[in-house]
Amino acid sequence: MRAQPPPPPRWGDAGLVSGEAVELDVRVARLGSRVLALLIDAVIQVALFLVLGAVLAMAALALLGDSLDLALAGALQVVLMVLVLLGYPVTMERFAGGRTVGKLAVGLRVVRADGGPVGVGQSLTRALVGVAVEWPGLVLPLLSWVASVTVMLTDPRGRRLGDLVAGTLVVHSRGATLWRPLPPAPPPLLAWAATLDLTRFDDGLALAVRQYLDRLSQLAEPDRLRLGRALWAEVAAVTSPPPPWAAPDWVYLSAVLAERGRRAALRLGRARAVTATLWPELVPASAAVPAALRPAAPVTGRLRSAVPDVGPDPVRR
Repeated sequence: MRAQPPPPPRWGDAGLVSGEAVELDVRVARLGSRVLALLIDAVIQVALFLVLGAVLAMAALALLGDSLDLALAGALQVVLMVLVLLGYPVTMERFAGGRTVGKLAVGLRVVRADGGPVGVGQSLTRALVGVAVEWPGLVLPLLSWVASVTVMLTDPRGRRLGDLVAGTLVVHSRGATLWRPLPPAPPPLLAWAATLDLTRFDDGLALAVRQYLDRLSQLAEPDRLRLGRALWAEVAAVTSPPPPWAAPDWVYLSAVLAERGRRAALRLGRARAVTATLWPELVPASAAVPAALRPAAPVTGRLRSAVPDVGPDPVRR
């Protein structure tokens, strides 16, 4: 039995699927990043309360004078606190694309459970539940805080009570990693790579190889050697012929992946050549077809005659 490489890390754990039934690479926000965003927002809300409270106090003294008593002042403070606690998150999420200042700083965004933009009603529901039972938690503060943290830790998508009630989700708006360019294939392996049969080299295995090569410098021995050998065995089992000489694992994998990318680019160029011939108005100027892939002369007639005659396809996937 050949060695099976470990599955690639699953960054897109939000479970969001696009309209084309493709799972999106989106990470959900967990407890640590959300608490950090909450602390930043709490500082801003306290500052807003103090500034607006001072402005409201001066306006009330100017308008009411001696008729301003403690009961009225307390009522104005309660109204102002409600406006800050509810109005701040709802207004920010409405005009900043589901983000408050704290979420902007940490790189988070509130979306609907299906990945769509959050609505005003959903933002208001989240804020109401948050003020009542989460933060500041006006109803049984200590018990509600424990319940809120428990829900976030046990929910597979890291949602809090307000998210569950409103049907929302908090995700990272920044990518998990930046893809670095692949190391080039060594020249001695170029001729061999052009003869490879990559029919069984599927997308999942290619992604595992890509992630291994991208994080090669971050892996420590002996894990790097073990993972490289496992991937080498997996790739060698679905490709042929074998390499002409014993290359290091990462060199062999780079050559195979680079050849796969070259063939994909060639197929894309040939498809653009056909599109440019049939419907030239659909091909933007930035996607000009290489001269080697253009038909030698204008072609007319049926659809079959419009396809450039490039002979048998010498490229195997």
